[in-house]
Amino acid sequence: MGTRTNVTDNRQTGNALRSQVGENQRMMEGRARRRNENFSYISGWVKYSMFAFNFVFWMFGALLIGIGAYAAIENWKQGQGFRLENVFDVMFNLAFLLIILGGIVFMVSFAGCIGALRENMCMLRFYSLTLLIFFLVEMALAALGFIFPNKLGDFLENKFSDELISNYRDDLDFQHVVDLVQTEFECCGISSEGFRDWSKNIYFNCTDDNQSVFRCGVPSSCCKESYRMESGLISIRCGFELQDKKKFTHAVVKEKINTGGCMTRMRAFVENNLYIVAGVALGVAVAQLLVIWLGRKLEGQIEDQKSLWLPHR
Repeated sequence: MGTRTNVTDNRQTGNALRSQVGENQRMMEGRARRRNENFSYISGWVKYSMFAFNFVFWMFGALLIGIGAYAAIENWKQGQGFRLENVFDVMFNLAFLLIILGGIVFMVSFAGCIGALRENMCMLRFYSLTLLIFFLVEMALAALGFIFPNKLGDFLENKFSDELISNYRDDLDFQHVVDLVQTEFECCGISSEGFRDWSKNIYFNCTDDNQSVFRCGVPSSCCKESYRMESGLISIRCGFELQDKKKFTHAVVKEKINTGGCMTRMRAFVENNLYIVAGVALGVAVAQLLVIWLGRKLEGQIEDQKSLWLPHR
């Protein structure tokens, strides 16, 4: 009997000791938590830098959507509808393109902005993954252009130029952009064919069934400054019939308009300003990587902060 009594007493003593140790451990954890209640793994610099950067782009995306919507409404009032038969119809419809780009910027920057402010892991992961995908696609396109420059040049000078020239009159905003490029770079047409590219447009070709007033001509933006302006105003007649070889010799045409294609002039511009272009491209890439890093850094800090308050086992 004495032995059983001793065993029972020992068990009770052991249970009491374990209970006391557990209570002491809980008290120590509580004190540690109270001491660390003002401590945070989340850096205010990282969090609010993410918020401020994405807030600016959030507003920029909303602005693009607003401009695109306004342009689409104005085009609709003028009788121009959306034609979405292929990817070129989207690229050459500036109103629709602005809405798409603005929507993408708005959604991604919204996820980064609210995700940083509210410390929402789901939004931050979506933000970081989306930016990483964009960056990888950009790098892939740049690599393809570097590895296959001839194929890229052929695509831009053939398929792209055909679609661009043929869609010139389909969208007024797009027409203004083409005119601006031809004026600023002093070029006419896209490919190495130069001003002859405009024979691919139904309004400017020289076919017998073309009854347009612009038949066998080129846009006024192809004209040189001295021929483009009349009494301080742009003359739309300066490019009339200049594709007609029977009426004008090449020397006369070259005197009145810029005959070289825009792709050649733009390539020369990039080559002459290679360091500036490379610097801008590098700056954009570094900025993207920095923002991706900030997003991932904030995700890690949020995870560390959550683990601080999880119960220890």
